[in-house]
Amino acid sequence: MFLFKQWRRNRIASRRFPQQWLWTLKTNVPFYSRLPEADKAELQKHILIFIAEKRFEGCGRLKITDEIKIVIAAQACMLLLHRKTDYYPGLSSILVYPHAFIAEREQYLPGGVVAEGPQVLLGESHHHGEVVLSWDDVKYGAANISDGQNVVLHEFAHQIDSSGGKGDSTSVLKNNSSFIAWARIMQKDYQMLRQAAEQNSPAFLDKYGAVSPAEFFAVATEFFFEKSKELKQIHPDLYNELKRFYHQDPVSFG
Repeated sequence: MFLFKQWRRNRIASRRFPQQWLWTLKTNVPFYSRLPEADKAELQKHILIFIAEKRFEGCGRLKITDEIKIVIAAQACMLLLHRKTDYYPGLSSILVYPHAFIAEREQYLPGGVVAEGPQVLLGESHHHGEVVLSWDDVKYGAANISDGQNVVLHEFAHQIDSSGGKGDSTSVLKNNSSFIAWARIMQKDYQMLRQAAEQNSPAFLDKYGAVSPAEFFAVATEFFFEKSKELKQIHPDLYNELKRFYHQDPVSFG
């Protein structure tokens, strides 16, 4: 089964990336243009495989188009560059709404506060099966690559986090000493953010990351790719651990 899956993926990755898809990528995902040429080629292969293996479903009367698939796949696959990956093995479907959507949720807020009731969501990641996204916010996040807010990066960081590294070559998940350093630094910066949220004091990272370690990881991922220079300056240890985790150095992209 594994050999067949690898053979199939190699066959998909060997296909020529469609010119219309490339135009869509260059037009709608400006982060792509910042990548080195080798990374661009690798990302194209990942996109081909991701789109072939995942099911996209339109919700709220949204019709799924190639543009929707490419813009989402490109950002999700940015987290996979330079890594041996099984392409989010717990994920089968991406559900896409035209706009922010409403769901009944318990929301855990900084300070231990729990809010219950309808909640407006831009995205949601389930540990098994699906990611839910607002297309409006996907487009906004893709177009604005320096504001630290990207719903696709956020929700797919949750997918990586919840997979426990399954099918992943990330050293921090497989090497005990690296994992200890990773956990120590994440915990230190997470506690700093929690304190800032509880005291209502300024913080560089989005205070939504103070809700839980999982949300902190997702928020840190957004800032790592979109506010990399500032993150490296303000949280150098966190930046370096994310650099090792993702096998990328966004500061070098220019």
